[in-house]
This record gives sequence, C-alpha cells and structure tokens, in this order.
Amino acid sequence: MAKHRKPPSKQAGAKNVDKRDGKNPPLFGIHAVEAALNNPERDIQRLFATPNAARRLHAAIAKSGTPVETVSPRDLDRLIGAQSVHQGVILETAPLPIPDLETITATRSSTSTLLVVLDQVTDPHNVGAVIRSAAAFGATGLIMTQRHSPPLAGALAKAASGALEHVRISLQPNLARALQELGELGIVRIGLESSAPSPIEGLDLSGPTALVLGAEDKGLRRLTRENCDLLCHITTPGPTPSLNVSNAAAVALHLAAIPHHPGR
Repeated sequence: MAKHRKPPSKQAGAKNVDKRDGKNPPLFGIHAVEAALNNPERDIQRLFATPNAARRLHAAIAKSGTPVETVSPRDLDRLIGAQSVHQGVILETAPLPIPDLETITATRSSTSTLLVVLDQVTDPHNVGAVIRSAAAFGATGLIMTQRHSPPLAGALAKAASGALEHVRISLQPNLARALQELGELGIVRIGLESSAPSPIEGLDLSGPTALVLGAEDKGLRRLTRENCDLLCHITTPGPTPSLNVSNAAAVALHLAAIPHHPGR
C-alpha cells in the first residue's frame, strides 16, 4: 500500500495553518495540483484524477508517491461542483503553515524586501492572480487580513497557477497594526489609490517596500491609508481611469522589481 507523505515539521516563525472557516477546501487544476505534489511542505491526503489528468501529472505523482483514485469528470463535478474548472484533478491536502511577520519580512538571497499587502480583497481569482504576479516578480511575501480574504485553496489556488507553493503568505488579524510593525522594520509602505495625487512611476522602490492595495469596491480603509508612508496612483493615460486590483499589483510589482533589481 502506498504511503502518504508525512506531515511537515512546524517551521520556526510559523503560526497555525489556515483553518479560518473550520473547513479544508481542496486544490484543483493541473498547475495548482502539480505544484502542491512537488512541494515537500504539503501534507498530501487524497488525490482524485481522471486517467488523462493522471497521465499529465505522472512525474509529480511518481515523485510524491501519492496514490491516485481514478475517477470520471462527473465524479469530480459532484465533489466540488460543476462550475469549478477542475481540469480532471482534485487534491485533498492540509493547508500550509502560516508564517508570522518576522518570517515573511526576512529577505531571500540578496534581494531587498518586497511585499504585497491586500486590505480585505475577497475575490479568490483576483487574489490568486496577485499571488502569481508576486511569484513572477520575486516578492518576499504577501500579507492579507485574517478575515475578509478567501481560503488559500480552491479557485484562488487555481488562479495562482502553482504560485501558492512559492509565495509566503501571512494572515493578520489587525492589518493596521501589521503595517505599523512593517514601518518599525524600516519598510516603506506605499498605498495604491487611483485618486492619490502622486504617481508611483519614478519613485525609488529599490529599498524595502510594501505595496498596499485595497478591494475594488472599497479601496483602502482609513486606518490602512493612515499607516502608509505614501499614497500613489498608477498612471493610466487611456480612457479607463483605473486598473483592477490584480492588474494594479502586477504593474506595481514590475516597477518595484525590474528597474532597480534586474537580477531578481
């Protein structure tokens, strides 16, 4: 009988896993599941896959030693709903450990701290896209509110396309206090608002930086704005005056990562 992977040991600086709603939603989608199977920190539980999906994931399945429960697409629809684009695979796995601020602000190799902070962004597709951009541009980590943010699985993980396994994510019960702590650590907190007078282009973003973005309907909350060092907008010369949160995050991350750190 194939053995399941042992649970990872608790990391220093890690808090509890993400069980905010008392549930443990699965991962689905080829890229999200493949990345999780290749992540030794994952406590893999059950893998459901169609024969075609199992063939596509053959190398990751073999590497992880995870037994496959062969199912039909209709079986998967019954498990998570026909509206979910599962691509023939569902993975049940324990959530990853949640790091504290000290861990998430620690730099990797020679890069400067580059964080994304999301203020009650609840749409899983947007958050997943932000995580994907954070991984692409080498961000140190992402900070979200413990409440009013989506589970780190399901649609979010699929939208992240495997990046969930590569970006350290910290869930904070009090975002204003977390921003204060970032300031005490010498991290420049830049809030993104379309109505802010100053453009982000041209700012020196080479030092430790936190890019702070709010939900599309509400923007940054008052205490969040008050705990930013600067409020800036992304210049949009076209007829649309603003970007959605995931696109704004991608542009801001590009500005922070590329000009001053070409080796990121």
